[in-house]
Amino acid sequence: MPHPDYQESRIEWIGQYPKDWKITRVKFESYVKARVGWHGLKSDDFTDEGPYLVTGSDFRGPLISWEECYHCDLDRYEQDPYIQLKEKDLLITKDGTIGKVALVSGLDGKATLNSGVFVVRPLADNYTSKFYFWLLQSSVFTGFVDFNKTGSTIVHLYQDTFVNFRYALPSFHEQLAINDFLSHETVKIDTLIEKQQQLIKLLKEKRQAVISHAVTKGLNPDAPMRDSGVEWLGEVPEHWEVKQLQHLVEQGRRIMYGIVLPGPNVDVGVPIVKGGDVKPGRLNPNSLCKTTFEIESCYERSRLKEGDLVYSIRGTIGDVEIVPKEIEGANLTQDAARIAPAKGVNNLWLKYTLESTQVFSQLEVGSAGAAVKGVNICDLKKAYIPVPPENEMTKLSDHIERLLSKMDKLSVDCDRQIKLLQERRTALISAAVTGKIDVRSWVAPEQIQNHKEAAA
Repeated sequence: MPHPDYQESRIEWIGQYPKDWKITRVKFESYVKARVGWHGLKSDDFTDEGPYLVTGSDFRGPLISWEECYHCDLDRYEQDPYIQLKEKDLLITKDGTIGKVALVSGLDGKATLNSGVFVVRPLADNYTSKFYFWLLQSSVFTGFVDFNKTGSTIVHLYQDTFVNFRYALPSFHEQLAINDFLSHETVKIDTLIEKQQQLIKLLKEKRQAVISHAVTKGLNPDAPMRDSGVEWLGEVPEHWEVKQLQHLVEQGRRIMYGIVLPGPNVDVGVPIVKGGDVKPGRLNPNSLCKTTFEIESCYERSRLKEGDLVYSIRGTIGDVEIVPKEIEGANLTQDAARIAPAKGVNNLWLKYTLESTQVFSQLEVGSAGAAVKGVNICDLKKAYIPVPPENEMTKLSDHIERLLSKMDKLSVDCDRQIKLLQERRTALISAAVTGKIDVRSWVAPEQIQNHKEAAA
């Protein structure tokens, strides 16, 4: 139900608002502070204990994950008393993924901020942080952010910009009513979203199980089995072979990574595949960076052909894709390896085999690197692969494709449902915090039921 009377704000992201609300700015109602004077701690500055040091990565939905927070020493905590956190403080990320919101709750000690986060507190008793918590999740705020954010690679919301965010503020009593309404209604939507997310997780697990079973056990459940001689593989069909990956590639095109220093991206040059490009739909001329012809000419040995496999060996290790015709002649960086299947080796079968849990486990154990995991190219070459006859490779890949297409369709449907639910959630929050719906008389259904039972 709408409010009885509205007036025009003449502000694009607000529109009309209830007549008894007032237009204000963050700086008139709130204390806002972020870390200044340094750009965050380096890894050597973190301590095993001491005051919590909250970063944007510690946000877990509406709360802060204290057990995952870094710590700093007391001197660093006391350096800026204005960002020493208190219970019920509102935090908002301002760099990178901007606009994530969390309320400080369950704080059991001292805590401060690293760079990238604002603390927001009421200046007076005329508003509650709980109302801001919802306001900053609404389309009103995201519209303001989209209009005012800066930066291309990493976006920022500067403090001087944020404090000038204008919005319509209801009475304190109505703020509490809005919080009660949204706290109740969004839980139902969040539960539905979580169920869809769990289904996607189960589908991913089933997808992995389907691939792993097919490429290591085959399609005939009655086939005689034998010990593969490799701990990670266990038993394989008796008529299969077990070979190292390096013996399954085209002669003269051994497994290798590419250009060590490709230089900055150029407009005209040779496309290069980085580790992060090894994703579905990413291997196309429009998505890939380019290096100069001069730099690439020294790495002819790692050029790609249609049908080759590219394997991510740094960062998110284990991703593997088939090279399409559109990027034949492209090259690699040192973050990806080329695997050129030999004649008689089905590339789709080999892709799925490399994605299997049993094969990946061999490489994961040997992965090295502190900040970024990496697979040693020698370990990749020596990975043991269960190899069926050529005709079985095709049958296996076709079987896997059929099953995965069904699961992928279900996953797409789940993603679509999640998107619709998230849009509904945002729309509900936006309607409440802008007064498009009047919730002052709203009562939780369970309270109504309790009253009925008490009166019976």
